[in-house]
Amino acid sequence: MRPGLILFDIDGTLLLSGRAGLRAMTRAFDEAFGVPNGFEGMAFAGRTDAFLVSQALVAAGLPDTPDQHDRFRDAYVPLLAEEIQHPGTGHKGLMPGVRDLLEALGDVPEAYLALLTGNYREAAAIKLSHFEIFGHFEWGAFSDDSADRNALVPIARERAETYDVPAEARDRIIVIGDTPHDVDCARCAGARSIAVATGGFSIDELRAAGADEVLADLTDTEAVLALLG
Repeated sequence: MRPGLILFDIDGTLLLSGRAGLRAMTRAFDEAFGVPNGFEGMAFAGRTDAFLVSQALVAAGLPDTPDQHDRFRDAYVPLLAEEIQHPGTGHKGLMPGVRDLLEALGDVPEAYLALLTGNYREAAAIKLSHFEIFGHFEWGAFSDDSADRNALVPIARERAETYDVPAEARDRIIVIGDTPHDVDCARCAGARSIAVATGGFSIDELRAAGADEVLADLTDTEAVLALLG
């Protein structure tokens, strides 16, 4: 395998939390601002937490300021740690093939893994730790870094040098995600995209979005490794 920086999305790609994030965000917005159901009707897939909070603040007629975002995040993180312990609704667990793929990539020295996610950094740690895969990811680019998902690949590329990712790998970035927003953020930064139809979008929709490769899921480890190679 040629050296590469492989950036994984979380929700819908690596795992689903049984809607723990939505429940915790809804509770946090009510707790912080006294507004119930602050995210009702919003499309979450592929959006950053900071983007969603901005939309909710504006919809509620509240100031969209850094202090407000800090206030929300401080309420949200402990509530997420609580909510993820519950069975929840819908699917809760790792997506098919994820654990085997991560373990296989751990044996490939040319593969440099990191996260590229709309989650806050602390929220990402809570979700991945719950499903015992956090140890595969030392770093990443998060909602804390930018509300604009399209800014996250350049941030990851720059940050990678801090984590001793060689230039050859930093110049060969692959984004693995499950939404058209993941595909867009890769394309905007000149990265490749592998889209998986394990979230809310079909194979046809992901192809139409322009993904370089589309898979039903990540169960065929050898096939995924071949695409990454």
